[in-house]
Amino acid sequence: MMDISKEIAVPETLDHFQPNGFSPYHFFSSEEWAQFRADTPLTLTGDEVSRLRSLGDPIDLQEVRRIYLSLSRLLSSHVESSQLLFEQRNRFLNLSGAVKTPFVIGIAGSVAVGKSTTARVLKELLARWPSSPKVDLVTTDGFLFPNAVLQSKGMMDRKGFPESYDVAAVLRFLSAIKAGRPDVPAPRYSHLTYDVLPNEFTVIDRPDILIFEGINVLQSRDLPADGKIVPMVSDFFDFSIYIDADEDRIHDWYVTRFMRLRQTAFRDPSSYFHRYASISEEDALETAEGLWRRPTCATCAATSCRRGRAPISSCARAWIT
Repeated sequence: MMDISKEIAVPETLDHFQPNGFSPYHFFSSEEWAQFRADTPLTLTGDEVSRLRSLGDPIDLQEVRRIYLSLSRLLSSHVESSQLLFEQRNRFLNLSGAVKTPFVIGIAGSVAVGKSTTARVLKELLARWPSSPKVDLVTTDGFLFPNAVLQSKGMMDRKGFPESYDVAAVLRFLSAIKAGRPDVPAPRYSHLTYDVLPNEFTVIDRPDILIFEGINVLQSRDLPADGKIVPMVSDFFDFSIYIDADEDRIHDWYVTRFMRLRQTAFRDPSSYFHRYASISEEDALETAEGLWRRPTCATCAATSCRRGRAPISSCARAWIT
């Protein structure tokens, strides 16, 4: 028997995110990616991009033209194919009155990497397709356990980690969306008070496209001890995007954003972080670095190691599937 290990040097651990012969992905520079835009029209203005981007996010209209229009065109192909398959399946099964379920796009990435801006920009671009689809955006922030619950369990320092989310509620929400149910409530969250808003919901009523954005939405789950199959959040996604960047760059964005928030949102007396508005700049920098080292960097690492469940930007990278 031939020992093929001598013929082909196969690494023991594969890094699928490197452009080598063992990666299942295609790799493009931002310039190459921009060519896939073809004749996709730019339907956003510079003022609208400024309104959509998060604090300190470097995205501008040129970035939208270079990166997001190609992604919009790719998504359009996926959505059209999904709709065609729905119609063909109904004809094949002789179904009448079947409800078309939303096309769900999952967007994940670490804190401060730009996933919220990506989600908002995509929402606007997709809603302006010629077919004028109804596009809704839901973030996982509202599915965090309330602060009172986290405090009672001694988990405030773990806020943002997978165990701080009500995963069962996430799965119920996505199940209802994929079942085509009307008026599905999504819990709301306040970044000002840093807490879930009690008894406040955004009603999602059978959109054509739902964007579901959050740090951990592409993470896998540990199997239960009895070995039964458990659903993953990403099982409900038709298309997934992971926003990535070098950790040093994410760190810089995180700290810079924290320092800018001291001059803006943190000055509001009702802000959960109001106490940081009055400390010295030196103390604020130390605080930002401490917050990054404690949960944020770990969250970033925890998410990065799960990219394989699904895997586009100029200063950041993105993996799509």
